[in-house]
Amino acid sequence: MSQNANGKWLNARTVVTLAMLTAVAWVVTYLCKAIPSVIGFLDFEFKSVVICIGGFTLGPAAAIILSILVPVVEFFTYSGTGPYGLIMNIAATASFCCPACYLYKRRHTMNGAVAGLAVGTVSLTVVMVLWNYLITPLYQGTPREVIAGMLLPVFLPFNLTKGGLNMAATLLLYKPVVTALRRAGLVPPSQSGQNKTFSGGFVLFSLALLITFVLFALVLLKII
Repeated sequence: MSQNANGKWLNARTVVTLAMLTAVAWVVTYLCKAIPSVIGFLDFEFKSVVICIGGFTLGPAAAIILSILVPVVEFFTYSGTGPYGLIMNIAATASFCCPACYLYKRRHTMNGAVAGLAVGTVSLTVVMVLWNYLITPLYQGTPREVIAGMLLPVFLPFNLTKGGLNMAATLLLYKPVVTALRRAGLVPPSQSGQNKTFSGGFVLFSLALLITFVLFALVLLKII
């Protein structure tokens, strides 16, 4: 009886946590609309940070659920890109978050997080270059030949920069956010038994990474 009750409580807690992360990711993405777009429709946004924190904590299945759920909620609220935009949104989010969370589960250390997020950044860049070529002409009305000419000079650096920004922000925010969630009882205690406190060097590495990709973003936005 106690095991069943505990199991129900665990499931309810997970659902509540996923709902909360969905809401936070939705708000973060909405706030990111204040950031100028690249070429009018490529947006820098940080919902993948929230989703990766959820996936790192609850497992890759949570990352898959959130990678679909958050774009769907956006689609039915403030997104104006239609079904094709929804497909692109899910593809971009999942291609970054799912590999990162899967690899972190396999190697549950800070180095594993760095490796997973780096692979996620590469995955996002490769997948979205292909999907921009296939899908963008369908909902932006731009001829495919024009899109093809933009793949390397525009889409590749944009997605690499977007992935790098989300990677750096996730590395900086993961520990304090998860610590707060554990204190609130929304996620279970760490099962690894390892001390994952940030070293000064790790924080400096993450900050340097963030600054580097912020500068890349400013170049793409033609601000510097």
